[in-house]
Amino acid sequence: MKPQPRVLVIRGGAIGDFILTLPAIRLLRETIAGCHLEVLGYPAIAELARTAGLADSIRSLEHRTMAPLFAKTAPIDEALAEHLRSFNLIVSLLYDPDGLFRASLERIGITSKTLIECSPLVKPDGPHASRQLAQGLEKLAMFLEDHHLHRAHFTPHPSAHPRIAIHVGSGSEKKNWPLENWHQVADTFPHAEVIYITGEAEAERRIHPTGPNLWHSLPLPELAARLATCTAFLGHDSGISHLAAACGVPSLLLFGPTDPAIWSPPQPWVRFLRNPTHNLADLTLEEVKLAAVQVVAKT
Repeated sequence: MKPQPRVLVIRGGAIGDFILTLPAIRLLRETIAGCHLEVLGYPAIAELARTAGLADSIRSLEHRTMAPLFAKTAPIDEALAEHLRSFNLIVSLLYDPDGLFRASLERIGITSKTLIECSPLVKPDGPHASRQLAQGLEKLAMFLEDHHLHRAHFTPHPSAHPRIAIHVGSGSEKKNWPLENWHQVADTFPHAEVIYITGEAEAERRIHPTGPNLWHSLPLPELAARLATCTAFLGHDSGISHLAAACGVPSLLLFGPTDPAIWSPPQPWVRFLRNPTHNLADLTLEEVKLAAVQVVAKT
C-alpha cells in the first residue's frame, strides 16, 4: 500500500496574513489527494486551518525546539529533525533573508527537492496578496484559480434575524474609523442585533464600544463559528475582517492607507469604501451609512 503523502506548511504572521494564505493551503490540499497536511505556525491562529478542514494537525512555531533552526550551528533536536524529515513536501512562508532556516533544514537532510519557499512579502505593485503568497507553488505546477479565492473557508449559518457584527479596530490606528461614528452607523439598524467585536488591540487603545452584545478576545475558532451566524459585517482592513469574509458574511470594509486591490478579502460578497485621499477620516458618516444599508439590504 502506497504511504500517505505528508505535506508541511510553515506560516507565521498575523491573523489576516494567515487567512490570506488559506487559498494556497487549499490548493495544496486539493492537488495532493489524500495527503496528511500539517501547519507549523502560531497555534492560536494556525488552528483556523484545522477548523476549516484544510489541516489535519498543527504544530507550534514558538516551541523551544524551533529556535535552533534559526541559528547557524546550534544543535537541532533529533525528534524535531526526524519529524521534519517525515514530510514529502515542506512549503515555507517564513521570512528567511539570510537563509538560516533553509541551511538548518539542509543540515538535517532536507533538500531543495522537498523544500519549496514562498515569499511572505507582498509587493505593493503586484496582484492580490493571496496570489502573491501562492506564487511559489507554481514551481510544482500548482496555480491558484479564482475558485480558490472566491469561496468561504468556513460554512455560513446565518441567523434568521438580522445580526450585524462590527469590528471597531485593527492593527493600526491609521486604519481605524472613529468609534462614535460606528455607534451612529449601528443606530441605523434598530431592528437588528448589533454585536461589537474587540480584542487586545482595542483594549490597549481603550476602545470600549457601548451596547449589550460584545464579543471580546474570543479564540479564533469560536469567533469564526459566531461570525458564520451573522448576516452582515462592518469593519476595517483587519484580520477579523478577513475572518468574517472567510465565513461567508456579506461585508463592508473601510480602507485608508492600504490598497484594497491587494489587501481586501477576495470574496465577492465583500465591498470596500476608500476615500480618494486614502485617509479614513475623510470618509463621511453619510456615505458609510448608505453603503452599510446597501450591504445589509442584500442579506
